[in-house]
Amino acid sequence: MRLIIISGVSGSGKSIALHALEDQGYYCIDNLPIDLLPHFAQKMQGSTNRLRAAVGIDVRNLSQELKQFPQILKEIESTGIECRIIFLDANDATLLKRFSETRRKHPFGHIPLAEAIRHERNLLEAISEKANLRIDTTCTTVHQLRDLISERIGNSASTEMSVLFQSFGYKHGVPLDADFVFDVRCLPNPHWEPHLRPLTGRDPEVISYLERHKIVANMKQDLIIFLQHWLQHFQNTNRSYLTVAIGCTGGQHRSVYLVEQLTAHFRFLHDQVLCRHRELS
Repeated sequence: MRLIIISGVSGSGKSIALHALEDQGYYCIDNLPIDLLPHFAQKMQGSTNRLRAAVGIDVRNLSQELKQFPQILKEIESTGIECRIIFLDANDATLLKRFSETRRKHPFGHIPLAEAIRHERNLLEAISEKANLRIDTTCTTVHQLRDLISERIGNSASTEMSVLFQSFGYKHGVPLDADFVFDVRCLPNPHWEPHLRPLTGRDPEVISYLERHKIVANMKQDLIIFLQHWLQHFQNTNRSYLTVAIGCTGGQHRSVYLVEQLTAHFRFLHDQVLCRHRELS
């Protein structure tokens, strides 16, 4: 049986993630008390019709129960149940904006919102530290988050590590959920060619421009050599998810090109390779 635990700070998209898994056939429950988690897992394990379940756990649990999460997780895994913990987060400015726009009340509504967010992160630290996958939803729309959950979790029956190559623009912030971040702003920038400016790193004209520069080929080859060496080591430690982020200034040309190139290369070596362009989505 597979059990997915969805957690994260309020406003980060936990309900959206659960709905995405429900669409993939998972039996989902939101806000289950942590002390009931072992009983729920055992009940699901004994059901032949429900081999995949997802549970939302958040700060509405009592603080002493949140601290017991590592012990409860160990108890569940000892029964042979496959557990995956997904932790969602976003930067403070984005969370403040979301609460302001939706006029939702934070679970700790009796204290200032910025303070409530900090307090919530502290309480969820025991779950966050156990996360198999962290997802930064700062620059992610509802539809993008649903697609990302479906791609990385919902449809994956393979035990092989899932690798996500993601492009981004530094001017929009570094992804919080990346395991590796590579800065390619040292490469020639198509942005300064007026006829290339509106295009992206997936367009033939931009590809041709970048491939005329040896430094681009050198960067690509160095990244491939590094990742080919180290991805297997992560796989050998039973890692479930790995995110490799490639960043340029705007996330439109150089990073997009390299992410496309890396994705094409590693799909010949791994079954679970995904591609995402944060600023183009």
